Amino acid sequence: MDNGIDLVRYGVLWNKVENYEHRLEAIDKKMDKMEAQLETLVANSNKQAGMAWLGISMLTALSTLGGWALHWLTGK
Repeated sequence: MDNGIDLVRYGVLWNKVENYEHRLEAIDKKMDKMEAQLETLVANSNKQAGMAWLGISMLTALSTLGGWALHWLTGK
C-alpha cells in the first residue's frame, strides 16, 4: 500500500525527531543545573553584600571613635 510516503525518508525524519528529543532533554537538564547554580550565586552575593556593609559601618564607627579620642587628647 503506497500512499505517496517514502518509507526511507520517513524513517530518516523519525530518527531526526528522536535525536532532537534526546538533545532537548539534555538541554533541559543543563538549564536546571544552571538555574540552581545561579540561585546559589545570587544567595552568596547577597551574603557578601551584607558583610561589606557591616565592614563599612564598623570602619566608620572606629574612625569616629578614633577622631573623638584624638580630639579629646589634644584638647582642640
